Amino acid sequence: MAKHIIFFILSLVYLLIPAKTFAQCPAGYDSVTIKVETGINGYEAYWQLVTGTSACGTNVVFTGGNVSQINCNGANSNVASPGNGYANYSMYMEGPFCLQTDSLYSIQYIDDAGQSDNYFTVLINGFPIYRFHTLTNSETFSFTITPPFDYNMGLEKINTLNYSFYGNVNVTGTLFNYSANTIQSMDLSYSIDNGNTVTQNITGLTIAPFTSYDFVHPIAWVANNGEYTLKVWTSNLNGNADMDVTNDTLIKPIVVGDSIPNIIDQYLTSTVVFIQIGDSTDQLFNPSDLDFQTILSHNELWVLNMSDDFSYGSTVTFYNAGEPNQLSLWRQDDNSDHFMNRPSALAFSDNTNFATSAALLDAHHGSGHFAGPALWSSDSAIYAQHFPGLLGSHLDMLHQSPWSMGIASAHENIFWVYDGYNQRITYYDFVKDHGPGHDNHEDGIVRRYNDIVLNRINDTIPSHLVLDHNTGWLYVVDNGNARVVRMDIHTGSVTGTFTPYAEPLAENSIVTGTTWSNYISTGLVQPSGIDLIGDRLIVSDFSNGDIIIYDNTGASSVELGRIQTGSPGVAGVKIGPDGKIWYVNMLQNKVFRIDFVTAMNEEVGSHNNFQIYPNPANDLIEISFAPESGANTLEKEIKIYNTFGQIVFERNKITKDLKVDTQSFSNGLYIICLEEKGRVSSKRIIVTHKYY
Repeated sequence: MAKHIIFFILSLVYLLIPAKTFAQCPAGYDSVTIKVETGINGYEAYWQLVTGTSACGTNVVFTGGNVSQINCNGANSNVASPGNGYANYSMYMEGPFCLQTDSLYSIQYIDDAGQSDNYFTVLINGFPIYRFHTLTNSETFSFTITPPFDYNMGLEKINTLNYSFYGNVNVTGTLFNYSANTIQSMDLSYSIDNGNTVTQNITGLTIAPFTSYDFVHPIAWVANNGEYTLKVWTSNLNGNADMDVTNDTLIKPIVVGDSIPNIIDQYLTSTVVFIQIGDSTDQLFNPSDLDFQTILSHNELWVLNMSDDFSYGSTVTFYNAGEPNQLSLWRQDDNSDHFMNRPSALAFSDNTNFATSAALLDAHHGSGHFAGPALWSSDSAIYAQHFPGLLGSHLDMLHQSPWSMGIASAHENIFWVYDGYNQRITYYDFVKDHGPGHDNHEDGIVRRYNDIVLNRINDTIPSHLVLDHNTGWLYVVDNGNARVVRMDIHTGSVTGTFTPYAEPLAENSIVTGTTWSNYISTGLVQPSGIDLIGDRLIVSDFSNGDIIIYDNTGASSVELGRIQTGSPGVAGVKIGPDGKIWYVNMLQNKVFRIDFVTAMNEEVGSHNNFQIYPNPANDLIEISFAPESGANTLEKEIKIYNTFGQIVFERNKITKDLKVDTQSFSNGLYIICLEEKGRVSSKRIIVTHKYY
C-alpha cells in the first residue's frame, strides 16, 4: 500500500507526532487515529487529512489511499486499478496523530470512479467520536478534536412499535454511552403527549464507553386506541448530570389499535365467498406473496410480483384494500434486475422495512451462485425512487442464499430465509442498513441451521415461512418434501462456520442442535403459503388451490378443514388486519380476500317476502316487497349486517320499495334482514365494486 506521511509542525495550528502505539501527546493536544473501512472498490479511494476546512492539497497532515494513481483532481477520472492503494473490503488504522484540542480538521475525500461506499471513523484518545460514510466522488468531512465527556448518554432510537395493540405497551429503545466512563445507573423516563412523566432509576448496569444498550422501561404504558407522541429521555448518570443534553431525548409517533381478531374457525362452519381485490389490470404479474405494511395501516396491502426472467420483480400496493376507495400503485426499482429479480416472497418487519427473497441462482446473471435476500424501505420517498449514480433504492442485500424461496420477519432488520441452494433454514441480520443504493454489506450476520435438510420443488413455487413471536416456533413450508417443519429458534448453538461466497460478513456461522419436527407430513401435495394466528395455522396447496386450516396447539398438527378455492396456483396467504384470509394466485394473476357468512346468519323465514336486485351489487341495491306482505300498509324494518354482525344500514317504518346506496360498503358478503309483524326474514347479498 502506497501512502505518504508528511511530518511537519505548523506553529499554533497543529502538531503531528506519528507513533506505533497510543500517542503520548503534549498538553493541549489529543491522540487521533483514523480507521478506514473500504467497500467493493477500495483501490479507487484517495484522501487527505487537512487543517480547518482547507482544500485538498493545502495544509496537509496526512495523505492516504491510492496516492500513486489519484490526486486532488482525480474525482471520477477512472484511472485507478486494483493492487494500488487500499484493498477491497479491508480496514486500515492511520495514525495516531497528535492534533490540537478543540481545533477543526477535515478529511478531503476523492473517489476515482464516482460510486463510493467507504467509512472513516475518527478515534480521539481511543474513543470512536465521529463516523463518516462516503457517498459521492468528492466529499469533505469536518470535525473538531473534542475528547468525550465524562458523562454523556445518548438515545439512539425508540424501539416501541409504530403500531401497537391497546393495553400494556412496553416502552423500549436503544441507548449509546458516549461517556468516557462506564455507566452503572441512570434515570430512564418517558411521557405520552407531554403528559405525566414516568421515571425509573435503573441500577446494576455495566454499559461500557461507546457501546449500545437495549432497554425495556420497567413500567409499561397502559394505552387506549388512538394516536400519540411518545417521548423518552435519560438523566442522572451514575448520580451525575449528563454533560451533553442535546442527544438525551427522542420522540416517536405511536398508533394504538385493536389486535387481529382470531375468527379462522368461522371458515369451518360458514359459507365462503371469494372477493377479488386485484388482477392483471392492476399490473399483477405472477404474484408470489402478499403482506400488510402494518397490522394497523388502514389495509395497506403489498403484493409481490415474481414476474419473469425478462421483466424482473415489482410490487403493487393496494391502499384501502377491499374498500370502495381502494387504489393500486405499481412500482419497480431501478435495479430490480439484481436486487428484486425473481422475488419469491416478502415480509414486513416491525420497523416498517420489508425484505424479499430471490428465487434465482445468480443475481449477476453469470455462472456463479450470488443471490439472497434484499432489504427495502416502505417509505414512498425512498422505495423505487431514482437516486442518480446509486444502485437503486434497496437498503441492503446479502448474497449467501441463492434460490431463496421464502422469508419471514423476526425483528427490525432480522429475517428467516428458506435457502434453496444450501437446503437449509438461514438466519439473516442486516444490522444497520447502508442507506438507499449503496453496497457495503460487511456488518451482515448470517447463520445457517444445519439440522433440517430442505428440498424445493423448483424455482417457481415459493416455500413460505412464518414465525410465532410468542412461542419462538418457526414454521417452514418445505414443498419439495411435501411437508411443514417447525423449529424452536431459541435452541441450537454455533458449532462452526461456513465460507461466505463473494462478500465479507461480520458473522458466518453454522448452527446445530436445534429442536425441530416434521409438523405436517400428510395431506399436502405442493404446499406453498403459510400464516398463523393464535392456535390456528393455515397452509396453501399450490397444486389444487386448497387452503388448509390446522390446530397447532399440540406436538403435531391436526387438520380441521379445507377451503377449496377451486383454482391451482395459490401461493402466499395472509391473515389480514380484519382476521380474514387473503391470498394470491400466481397462475390467475389475482389477489383475493375470503369472506364468510356464519351459520347463525343463514337465510331464514319466508324468502318470498322481499327481493333484492342486483345480486351481486355494485353501488346500489333495490329491495322490493311482495304484494302479499302488505308493502303499502304494514310498516317494516330493514337492517343490513356485515359478516362481523355489525349493522351497516338501518331503516324503520318502511311502507314502500327501497333503494340503498352501497358505495360506502366494503367488498364482501352482507345479510339483509326484514322484520314485519314480529317475523324476521333474511337474504344474503354480495357487494363487489370495480376499482380503477
